[in-house]
Formats: sequence, structure tokens, C-alpha cells
Amino acid sequence: MAELPAFIIKRLPVRYTYDNNYFNDRYQGIPEKGYNVIFDKLLKGIDIKLNTDFFENREELMKKAEKIVFTGMIDQFFEYRYGVLEYRSLKFENEMHDTDNYQGNAVVNYCEREIPYTRIIEHKHFEFGKQPKTVITKEYPEEWKEGDEPYYPVNDDKNNEIFRKYKKLAENEKNVIFGGRLADYKYYDMCNIIEKVLETVKVELG
Repeated sequence: MAELPAFIIKRLPVRYTYDNNYFNDRYQGIPEKGYNVIFDKLLKGIDIKLNTDFFENREELMKKAEKIVFTGMIDQFFEYRYGVLEYRSLKFENEMHDTDNYQGNAVVNYCEREIPYTRIIEHKHFEFGKQPKTVITKEYPEEWKEGDEPYYPVNDDKNNEIFRKYKKLAENEKNVIFGGRLADYKYYDMCNIIEKVLETVKVELG
């Protein structure tokens, strides 16, 4: 524990009961049919352009609307003017097993030093699937370097100080709405980010 940075305690729930749930929320779950159904409805009737690098097409895309929503890395948006922010990344390994039940739960976390992955996700349990086989995903922590997929911000003093400088630049971008883990350089659970989005909509649309 002595090797862990002090700020990590913000991510670890401390309680004095025998409740072994990670969250204290009264209600816990995911949307019926999954998040993809929500996005299907949100994007209905909207033009979608896939496999497009924002930064390679920046000038063209910035002209497409009076305001844009940017959810990428804020330091990259400002061309790393104050340096590169650090992130943690992940690696995923998918496996199919010839059994109708691998672990009995959608998500099981592993905290032992000897086990290289941090969790196993068994997807069928999210929807109470009855398939004769099952697919699992093992999730491994991964050191992040430029070009890798960023997942979690490293909110230590050094990175937070760099982010504050980028945040000041962002406040002067009147045609860009910055949001999400990467643009806000902040860890969000899904319930938090949905609340944040609704708040932003109220501000933007009155």
C-alpha cells in the first residue's frame, strides 16, 4: 500500500459494514438491451462518419457546425502546448468457452498480485443469456504511450497542474464543448457522465 499514490483513495470506497458491493448506490444496473440501444436512438436521423481522424480533418470538421462536442484528449486538441498528459491503458483478450456458464457473474474482479488480469467479463450474464457457449473478456492493465488507447487519466499533482493550463485554453474556445474522461481529464462512471451531459444540455439549450 505504501507504493500507491495518495490520490488513489478517491477511487476506493471505505466502509465499516459487511457490504461487499463496490458502489454504495441504491440501484445498480445497465440499460435494458445495453448502451448500444441508447446510442442507436440518439443517432437516429443523424449523419455518421466512421474511420475519420478528427485531427487529420480538423479544419473541415470545425466548419461543419456552429459548435462541436470534443471528447478526445484535451492535450492533443491543443497540440500538446503544455506537454503530454499521462493516462492508463488496457489490453483485452476474448475467449470462447464450450460451457453455458464460466463464472456465474457478469464481472468478477481479481486483486491478487499473482493474477495478471484485473477482471473477467462474461457478457451473457448482462442479459441473462441462455446460450450453450459463453464468451469472456480478460482485462489487463497496460502502460500507456502516445498512440495507445487512453482509458483512465492519471490525476496526480503533476498531471492535474498541466490539465489546469489546458482547461484555461478550453474556456476560451467558444465554439467547442469539451466533455468526457479525456477532455475533462477526470474519471467518470456512466451515471456521472450522463448527469454531466444533461447539465451541459441545460446550459447550452437553456
